[in-house]
Amino acid sequence: MELMCPIDQHCSHQIAALLQPPSPLLVQEYFEQLISKRQLHGIKVKQNGEFGKGVFAETNFEEEQLILKDQMLVGIQHPSNKIDCLVCSYCFKFIGSIEQQIGRKLYLKTLGVGISPHNGKGCHDNSSDKDQDNHFVQNHHNSDDGASSSSNSTIPLPTMAVESLMNGELALPYSNKFPLPSVVSCPGGCEEAFYCSKSCAEADWESFHCLLCTGEKSEFHSRETLLKFIQHANETNDIFLLAAKAISFTILRYRKLKACHLREQEKTATSMLGTSDLSLLLEAWKPISIGHKRRWWDCIALPDDIDTSDEATFRRQIRELAFTSLQLLKEAIFDKECEPLFSLEIYGHIIGMFELNNLDLVVASSVEDYFLYVDDLPYPEKKEAEKITQPYLDALGDDYSICCQGTAFFPLQSCMNHSCCPNAKAFKRDEDRDGQATIIALRPICKGEEVTISYIDEDLSFEERQALLADYGFRCRCARCLDEEP
Repeated sequence: MELMCPIDQHCSHQIAALLQPPSPLLVQEYFEQLISKRQLHGIKVKQNGEFGKGVFAETNFEEEQLILKDQMLVGIQHPSNKIDCLVCSYCFKFIGSIEQQIGRKLYLKTLGVGISPHNGKGCHDNSSDKDQDNHFVQNHHNSDDGASSSSNSTIPLPTMAVESLMNGELALPYSNKFPLPSVVSCPGGCEEAFYCSKSCAEADWESFHCLLCTGEKSEFHSRETLLKFIQHANETNDIFLLAAKAISFTILRYRKLKACHLREQEKTATSMLGTSDLSLLLEAWKPISIGHKRRWWDCIALPDDIDTSDEATFRRQIRELAFTSLQLLKEAIFDKECEPLFSLEIYGHIIGMFELNNLDLVVASSVEDYFLYVDDLPYPEKKEAEKITQPYLDALGDDYSICCQGTAFFPLQSCMNHSCCPNAKAFKRDEDRDGQATIIALRPICKGEEVTISYIDEDLSFEERQALLADYGFRCRCARCLDEEP
């Protein structure tokens, strides 16, 4: 028997309005304002006929030139990655110090905190971070060029040595070459979110975190239920955490918009004629409305270990998984005025938007940079430094190079269409040390030309590429595919 969400039934009108694709004019205005606010130059978002939106060059770009850096709308660090990397929960820069990063990771290991993949198997697989997308955001270090770590096996250190490093009682040689921002605690008092600055802490609190914080100063309805929601997401699919951020973001925008309208009403001594709760909710929802959406259980790729004869069962399980997550989230942060956001239809479309549009969030490891620096020192200095650093490197093993990993929705990057012979790619340079998406030209791009990226591994055969792109809901008709089509 199919699960029914009551909100889907009695809020059907509002849900339909929220899921109505925005008009081309509204889309154009939104991106013009976004590009202007971010002071970006040389690009424009345009409607692109049958392909919907597209990003176009407004100037000439040279090969390897930066086209844009795109700040995420919503993003998360994979929960298991928090063991390895202490980063700002808003901008995802590494924070603390090299000593704190190393000491914290080793300390968690001594407590028996395991390191596991960020998602599970089968119907719990987080396909928003598809393997074929991994080449989009490459780390700037070649995995073949590593520090002189012994092997996959690690050599444990005495607890006191680890604690002295984590507590700042021991300074490693040359660590001052890699200064990191000081750790700022969550204003709500939770022990999950940390920041690189007070401004990042405040921005995250005002945009998302005040509804999702498990600290004493948060606004949750039930801390126990919120913790259950988080645990469920961690054990099944962390894309639910991202969906929760999108809903919190919209609720908080709605509250700000309504407060602003009420202030205007008081100033003018008039009623809010023509300003309904739905119109305010639609305005609050606008940044989310821009992304292309399909229901998650309809668009998620069928895993390799699921037979096509079992597809209906698989998609039903995905829907049930989303329903369970939604019920926990609703109990934790429900807002009656924003009730349609807690419908299964809206929840499924939000997750489906991430499934179809998300990009891997990757920030290169400052710890890796540090050990590579020591490894490249002239011999006398290297030998002296390694008397202190080598035991820590041996204790870390190959984990020394793990970067910050997560997933995020980037509004401008998500407008970029696919090509199997793209002229741009997402690529982190040495100087790109936060969670923004960085788009680089692969070849010269002329003014007026569309900027395209590849959603998949373009080195695959025609048949393999088309099969993978079918998961995105289209058949590629780029110049290469037209040329290679049998």
